[in-house]
Amino acid sequence: MTFFFYLAAAVAVISTLFVIFGRNPVHALLNLVVSLLAVAGLFFMLGAPFAGALEVIVYAGAIMVLFVFVVMMLNLGKEIEDQERRWLTPKVWFAPAVLSVLLLGGLLDVLLTGGQTHAAATTTIDAKQVGVHLFGPYLLAVELGSMLLLAALVAAYHLGRHD
Repeated sequence: MTFFFYLAAAVAVISTLFVIFGRNPVHALLNLVVSLLAVAGLFFMLGAPFAGALEVIVYAGAIMVLFVFVVMMLNLGKEIEDQERRWLTPKVWFAPAVLSVLLLGGLLDVLLTGGQTHAAATTTIDAKQVGVHLFGPYLLAVELGSMLLLAALVAAYHLGRHD
């Protein structure tokens, strides 16, 4: 089980690197789907099947289909790739690199100490509790999030259409 955990983690990291350094937006999105599926596998192996199922259904399924649809609808060409290459200078990568090093430090801390100094979750949250909270006190936030996604899709269409 440990081998498969590290294998899924390696797949997630490598596919995420392909997302970051990929030049074709459709290929980057497909690599992101692979990364999200690997993270879902990690959730399943860590004993959080509900989080893994949500990762597959919501992120790797619905959200990524929306992203692929928008990218294909915009039909980005060679001039956009050249423009992005000019925008992505080394100073742009400084802050994400620092944040990544901090996350790596936290990961190494957990791995080297075996997670013994960190508090473990004592309660499990099942699907019913998540549903009660999402469609109870947080119903307005869920609906506002869906409207925000719809507005972003319409705005992307209007910004990217060719006259």
